[in-house]
Amino acid sequence: MVLISKLSLTLLLALAITIPPLSQSKELKETYMSFYVNDYSAGPNSTVAAIAGIPGKQWTVTQFGTIYITDDPIMDNPDPNSAPIGRSLGTYVTSALDGLILHVSISVVFTAKEYMGSTLELQGAYKHFERRSEISVVSGTGQFRFARGYATFETYSWDPNTAHAIFLWNFTVLHYHSSNTNNMCGDHWV
Repeated sequence: MVLISKLSLTLLLALAITIPPLSQSKELKETYMSFYVNDYSAGPNSTVAAIAGIPGKQWTVTQFGTIYITDDPIMDNPDPNSAPIGRSLGTYVTSALDGLILHVSISVVFTAKEYMGSTLELQGAYKHFERRSEISVVSGTGQFRFARGYATFETYSWDPNTAHAIFLWNFTVLHYHSSNTNNMCGDHWV
């Protein structure tokens, strides 16, 4: 038993010596991005849907306990006919008793341009009736490994007749980026 403990300690010490710390192998970057999220909450091409709620209550965005799932296209401009650069995948839960706050858990999955294959993870309280609301960036993958920061959500346009909303999302993100990866961190899409 003592031999196994000494071997384990020796192995851990060897790994600690041979693996460089993250701060030595990566460079911390700050990236600013802006893009537009198209949200269709009704019709045959709906990208958001209520999937659960309190029994006996109407499932609406202002009803406490209503859960939504979303798969919204992300564009680099407000034109809904432009080519998507990613998807906003996740859930919204009306978590405030008064219906004014949603808890969001969203994965921004990039499918085009220089961030293709990377993700940013968002989580927090979204005050959906305020002009501007802030959400935490809690993680990321690919070019956004170890990301942290914040995103602001603003309503760019809303058409009640078609239930189509366009949101402007602005990101400020700190993340580690390998110095030998060829990308354009720090550039704006918009």
